[in-house]
Amino acid sequence: MGGKRFTKAEEQLRPDPRFNDRVVSRFINCVMQDGKKAVAQRCVYDAFDIIQAKLAKETDPNAPKEALEVFQRAIENVKPFVEVRSKRIGGANYQVPMQVNRKRQVSLAFRWLLEAVRSEKGRPIAARLADELYNAARGEGKAMGTRDQTHRMAEANRAFAHFAN
Repeated sequence: MGGKRFTKAEEQLRPDPRFNDRVVSRFINCVMQDGKKAVAQRCVYDAFDIIQAKLAKETDPNAPKEALEVFQRAIENVKPFVEVRSKRIGGANYQVPMQVNRKRQVSLAFRWLLEAVRSEKGRPIAARLADELYNAARGEGKAMGTRDQTHRMAEANRAFAHFAN
């Protein structure tokens, strides 16, 4: 049995032009559809601008000052720590709660945020993205719901945790 195959994707990832941040760059790549990176970039940056405008009106003293900080806080909040994986043991399928590794945590957070954004229709994507990130940073919104759901599933199936290996 060979080990996991690694690609050079991680080292080839260029930090994004505006914030010089690799996580933002990865997020832009996840937003991108049909290889249209410029469009994805504009969506993400427009969303950041909307968040920045919102922050200017914010009165709460411990609210983040920068849109980038909101983004980081949102990802931090949406990241799941446990998830359930289906495992076949003795002819029965069990939902076994397992720890999520760091990279997958971020990937799932991105996926859930974008699912939440894309499920809502009728407004420009930048506006929807800004709202979802802003809400997630405050610990609310659809993506947070998905994470809580995942954590609840893991909690409910804790009895099968001994099957995790």
